[in-house]
Amino acid sequence: FLRDMNRLIPGVTVEAEPARRQGVSGVHMRVAVHGQEEHEHEHHHEHRHTSPGHIAGLIDGFPLPEAVKAHARGVYDAIAQAESQVHGVPVEEIHFHEVGALDAIADVTGVCYALHLLQPDQIQASPVHVGSGTVRCAHGVMPVPAPATAALLAGIPIYGGSVQGELCTP
Repeated sequence: FLRDMNRLIPGVTVEAEPARRQGVSGVHMRVAVHGQEEHEHEHHHEHRHTSPGHIAGLIDGFPLPEAVKAHARGVYDAIAQAESQVHGVPVEEIHFHEVGALDAIADVTGVCYALHLLQPDQIQASPVHVGSGTVRCAHGVMPVPAPATAALLAGIPIYGGSVQGELCTP
């Protein structure tokens, strides 16, 4: 997994690091762009506005199984549809901001590839904790969940709570 992921995007590295959070040990998958993880830099300053077609072309060029590439493109297609709905413009006019950054592309592709390698019989999830309050993004200050995230989560059990900030992004 790591060997293949580290061949995908120049400047993007994926490392597995032992981690311990609140007494539970596991593995932190560190995705870095030019040595920095997302929380270590100002995310919205490090990328251009990226079109769905550009990302699809990038994914198509990855040396990964076709099924993985199809699932990764499907994730971005769903995000593009949600953005199209929220902004009231055709998908062809959508430009990704944060989700178009290289680390986000590696995150999405990495999850699709890991699921391909693991071949789970089923995937289950609890209701999604979206957080509360507002978040600053490329379009300014938005409510949590942001409109495109809310569109993606339509029909999925979610909850807020006392945690201020965004806990679920596209």
